[in-house]
Amino acid sequence: MEFFRIKRDIPFMSYGKLTTAISLITFILAVFFLVTRGLNYSVEFTGGTVMEVEYSQSADLNQIRSQLASLNLGEVQVQALGTNKHVLIRLPNKEGIDSGVLSNRVMDLLKQNQTDITLRQVEFIGPQVGEELVTHGLLALSMVIIGIIIYLSIRFEWRFAVSAIIANMHDVVIILGCFAFFRWEFSLTVLAGILAVLGYSVNESVVVFDRIRENFRKPQMRHKTVPQVIDNAITSTISRTIITHGSTEAMVLSMLVFGGAALHGFAMALTIGIVFGIYSSVLVASPLLLMFGLSRENIAKPQKRKEEAVV
Repeated sequence: MEFFRIKRDIPFMSYGKLTTAISLITFILAVFFLVTRGLNYSVEFTGGTVMEVEYSQSADLNQIRSQLASLNLGEVQVQALGTNKHVLIRLPNKEGIDSGVLSNRVMDLLKQNQTDITLRQVEFIGPQVGEELVTHGLLALSMVIIGIIIYLSIRFEWRFAVSAIIANMHDVVIILGCFAFFRWEFSLTVLAGILAVLGYSVNESVVVFDRIRENFRKPQMRHKTVPQVIDNAITSTISRTIITHGSTEAMVLSMLVFGGAALHGFAMALTIGIVFGIYSSVLVASPLLLMFGLSRENIAKPQKRKEEAVV
C-alpha cells in the first residue's frame, strides 16, 4: 500500500557524512548528560515507600507536594492516577524511619487540611529489591541486544548486522540522554518502552536492508553505484515508513497526552524512540554500510562459469 510514489530517487547518501556527524554529536551529548546528570531513578530502582490514597473530591497535587516537603524526606513524587481523586505518592528511603511509621506520618499530615482521605494501598520496596530490578533490567536489555545481533548476523551479511546494532544503540543512548537531561523519572515502564523501541527500530532497519539486498540482485540496478542503490531502496520504502510510523506515533502521542502520569514515561520513551528510530534506520545505518565498504560483490556474488568438458 502506498499513498504516493516518488519517481526520482532522493540522494540520501550524498548527505551521509552530515547526518552521521549530527548523530555523533547527539550521541556524545547524550553520553555527557548521562555521566554528569545521571538518571532520575524511580522508587522501583532506589527503594522506598509507595502509597495510594483516595480523596472524596479532587485533590490539589501542588498542595500535597508542599505539605510533604515539610517532612524533609528528599525528592517526593506525587501524581494522579487517572483522576485527582486517586493520588500516588512515592517516598524515598529514610534511615532510621520504618515504612509503616512513615506512611502514618504522611496520612496524619495530609489529614490536617482534609479529613476525607483513605489509604488504599501502601508498599515498601527495599534497597535490595531495587538493586535486583536494576540487575534484571540490564540483563533484559543485554539479552534483547544479543538476540538482535544473532538474528541480524544470520539474516544479513556482517556489515548490515553491525550497522543496525550501532543504529539501535544510538536510539537507546539518545532516549537515556533525554531522560537524564530533563531529569524525567526513569521507571520500569520507561525500561519497557526502551525494549519496545529496540524491536521497533530493528524492524525498520530490516525493511530497508531487505530492499537494498533486493536492489543489488535486480538486473536494472547493475549499472548503479552502491550509494544510488541505497538511495533507491530508501526512497521506495518512504511511503511505507510514513504509513506505519505515522500511525504508530499518533497512537503513542495520544497515550502521552491522555494516558496520565502512569503511562507518561512509557509514552515519552516511545515517542522519542520512534522519531530517532526512523532517523537512525535511514540516515545512520545506511551511511555506515558505505563506511564499512559495502559492495555489490558482498551481496550478489558473481557465479563462476563451469568449464566445458573437452570431448
